[in-house]
Amino acid sequence: MEITQTIPNDLINFLVVTAFSLIIGLEQRSHHIDKEFGSLFGTDRTFTLIGILGFILYVIAPVTMVPFLVGAIVLSLLLGIYYFFKIKVNQQFGLTSIIVALITYSLTPLVYLQPAWMALLIGVSVLILIEIKEELFRFTSKFSGDEFITLSKFLIIAGIILPLLSHKPISSSLPITPYQIWLSIVAVSSISYFSYLLKKFAFPKSGTIITAILGGIYSSTATTIVLARKSNDEKNNEKIPAGIMAATTMMYPRLLLLAFIFNKKVALHLTIPFLVLFVAGILLSWLMLRKSTRPDTSHYEVKEGRNPLEFKTAIIFGLLFTFFSLLTHFVMNRYGNTGVNVLSFIVGVTDIDPYILNLFQSTGITLSVSLIVRATLIATISNNLIKMIYALILGEKALRLRVVTGFMFFVFVSVLLIFFV
Repeated sequence: MEITQTIPNDLINFLVVTAFSLIIGLEQRSHHIDKEFGSLFGTDRTFTLIGILGFILYVIAPVTMVPFLVGAIVLSLLLGIYYFFKIKVNQQFGLTSIIVALITYSLTPLVYLQPAWMALLIGVSVLILIEIKEELFRFTSKFSGDEFITLSKFLIIAGIILPLLSHKPISSSLPITPYQIWLSIVAVSSISYFSYLLKKFAFPKSGTIITAILGGIYSSTATTIVLARKSNDEKNNEKIPAGIMAATTMMYPRLLLLAFIFNKKVALHLTIPFLVLFVAGILLSWLMLRKSTRPDTSHYEVKEGRNPLEFKTAIIFGLLFTFFSLLTHFVMNRYGNTGVNVLSFIVGVTDIDPYILNLFQSTGITLSVSLIVRATLIATISNNLIKMIYALILGEKALRLRVVTGFMFFVFVSVLLIFFV
C-alpha cells in the first residue's frame, strides 16, 4: 500500500488508459485479421495512440477540457473522411471501428472522473461486443416478428403501469391496494416470460422432460394437460408420466420464489416443506425415467406468435386476485382458520396462483404465518388431485397407474408435512 501511494495518480491513469487502448487495438487486429491491410485505418498501434492522444489533451486542461474537445472534433473529422472513402471505394457501411476509436479516445476522462469499476466495465463491454458479432447475428435470427412487441408489453406492465398505481386500499371492505394487485400480475408474468425465453432461445426443440420442466415453471396444470393429450398421439412415449411429475415438481420452487418476493416469513417456513417435495419430485421423476426403455423421440417447439404476456390474461388474473381477496376476507371473518383451510382445498381445483399470492400478501386480514403455510400446502394438494384427474381423463390408459401413483405420492408427502408446519 505504501509503495502504491507514492506512485503519481497521473502515471497510474496513463498506464490504465494505454493498457486498455492497446487491448482494444489488439482485439481489432484479431477481429479483422483476414482483411486487407489497406482497408483499415489502424489497429493495435493506432488505437493505443488514440488513447494516449486523449490522455495528453485531457491532462493539459482537465477543468475546461477545451484541448480534449478540439481533439475530439479533429479525430471525428478524420474518421468521417475515412468513412466517406470507405463507402465510396469499398462499398462498406460498418461504423463499429469508428465508434470503438471514439470510445478509446474517451477513456481518459472516464478513468479520471468515474470509479475504476466503471472504466473496467466499459472496456470489457467494448471487447465483448466486438467479439460476439457472429453470435449476435445467430441470436437475432431466432427472433420472430412480434418478439419485441412481447418485450414491450412486459416493460409496460412492469416498468410503467406498476409505479403509477396507488398504495392506498381500494376500500374498507376490500383491503387491498391497486399496487398489490398489479405487483402480483408482474411477478407471475415475469416467471411466465422467463420460462418462455428459456424455451424459445435456449431449448427451441426440446424433448419431453425439458419441455415439462420449462412448462412447470409457467404452469404445471397446463403442462400436465398438454402432455396427457400428447400421450394419445405417442402411445410408446414412456417418458410422459415422468414429464408430468417433473412439471409438478417445478411448481414448488416457483411458489417458493413468489413467497420470498411477497412474504419472507412465510417463505422461510415453506422452504423445508417445499424443498422436501422438490427433492421427492426429482427422485420420483428419475425413477420413472429409469423404467422407460424406449428413447424419447418427441420434440416440442415454441409456436410462432405465442404471446406469454397477453393483457387479457393479466386482467383476468387481477380480477381473480381481487375476488379471492374478498372471499378470503369473508371466510376468515365468518368461519376462521377452518374456513380458510377448506377454501384452500376448494380453490386448489382452479388457478391457485391468484389465491396463494393473496395469502402471501395477507391482504388486510390477520392471518398467522402457520395458517398461510398450511393453506398453501392444502391448495397444492387439491391442485395435484385435479391434475391427476386431468391426466386420467385426457391421457392414454397406459399412463393411469403411474400417474395415480405419482400424484398420490405428492399428496401423501404433503399431508405428512402439514402436521409439522
